[in-house]
Amino acid sequence: EQRKLSRCEKGSRNYQKQKKKVALYHEKIKNQRKDFQHKLSYSLAEDYDAVCVEDLNLKGIAGGLHFGKGIQDNGYGQFLSMLGYKLEERGKYLIKVDRYFASSKICSVCGHKKKELALSERIYLCECGNRMDRDVNAAVNILKEGKRIYKKCA
Repeated sequence: EQRKLSRCEKGSRNYQKQKKKVALYHEKIKNQRKDFQHKLSYSLAEDYDAVCVEDLNLKGIAGGLHFGKGIQDNGYGQFLSMLGYKLEERGKYLIKVDRYFASSKICSVCGHKKKELALSERIYLCECGNRMDRDVNAAVNILKEGKRIYKKCA
């Protein structure tokens, strides 16, 4: 629909009609994303007493790592706010781990911290023999740090 719009002559009647169609598709996509986020945040709030997440700098990621608008378009901030208020309503906790916590570089088994870890390295290999997916390793570390933060606050 956007391709059709770009071929229309600006200001013409067909341009106005096509512009309306494109706006309706964008609204539909926005509503689908919002519906999915509500359903996912509801299920997480129902199933868990606490949820640990990494406090990400999305503007920095979008600008610095060549992900472009794909990062800004995913609605992560909106999802976190939905999850936060739904957990709060139920007396549960959303624990945000500091963005500077090296969750990817720390071994989740022995605690050894790698000095350098390229984004292209998808498997985390440690001196202790631990071998796991980089994202799973980071998730385990975020969970451990979240539990530590929770115990400190409680």
